[in-house]
Amino acid sequence: MSESKGAMSLRFPDPRQRSAIAAAAKAAGISMQEYILSAAYERATAVENTFLDGFKTSMARSGAAFDAEPSSVDPTPEQRAADQQARQELARREQGHAA
Repeated sequence: MSESKGAMSLRFPDPRQRSAIAAAAKAAGISMQEYILSAAYERATAVENTFLDGFKTSMARSGAAFDAEPSSVDPTPEQRAADQQARQELARREQGHAA
């Protein structure tokens, strides 16, 4: 079988690996190049699907947080006051260090 100028250079350090891929490609009725590219595409698609599934799960969790009762997500007036007091204290300390 002759290779065209645009063909991939297929080099394998392990001759058994090359033989296994050649046998699988022959059994599939396609060239080694096509077999390898198809396998790479399938793997990339599987990785993409795994990522998208994780992203959808994350989106669902985020949506659930936004759909929650405001009182369970929003800080109480006491928490807001404590946050404001902490910010003011931090600002005073930073001004003291800057002087």
